[in-house]
Amino acid sequence: MATTRILVVDDEEDLCEILKFNLEIEGYEVSIAYSAEEALKMELSSYDLLLLDVMMGEMSGFKMARLLRQDEKTANIPIIFLTAKDTENDMLTGFNLGADDYISKPFSIRQVLARVKAVLRRTSEQAKEKKSTKLEYETLSLDTKRIKATIDGAEVPLTKKEFEILKLLLENKGNVFSREEILSRIWKDEVYVLDRTIDVNITRLRKKIGPYGKNIVTRLGFGYCFES
Repeated sequence: MATTRILVVDDEEDLCEILKFNLEIEGYEVSIAYSAEEALKMELSSYDLLLLDVMMGEMSGFKMARLLRQDEKTANIPIIFLTAKDTENDMLTGFNLGADDYISKPFSIRQVLARVKAVLRRTSEQAKEKKSTKLEYETLSLDTKRIKATIDGAEVPLTKKEFEILKLLLENKGNVFSREEILSRIWKDEVYVLDRTIDVNITRLRKKIGPYGKNIVTRLGFGYCFES
């Protein structure tokens, strides 16, 4: 399992070293930047979490966060603001910028460690949930929550049955499904549905997904599967 990477951005060198030492004891890989300008020169998309001071030199933590949220590569990196300013307006500004938490100085290390763990756990669960609603093969994507199929970002107009067949095959790449299995899973309790119905839907589906139609393979005498 990859080590969780955290970047501490704060102009207080002693505080940075204390945070780095304690976070590393917890098993995190920690880097330090002593200003927003220095941090922005780093490969920020490689970090799993930023601990970001609000009041720094020329560029504030708020301004840096705003830049990160505008960049697709860094828009979803969790941010915990660290600040000596403990006013409602500042907290609201932080959360409006997409902050995941807000810790007022002075703080205990135990408090920071607990907040870091909570934010990482929450964002990890959100990422898993988001991933579970997407089925992808190269540039073919199925959003099972929005019931939307796209190729290279362009929507492909599938019927409900076509979408469900493609979903079944993509979820089980390499597995062969007989016509009877597809009928029982997709048409379920519907009556008077012929095996030929599967063939018709598969033919239409192959045409609609263009270059990926060839990935829906017929296994003569057995059924259909999606192969890479």
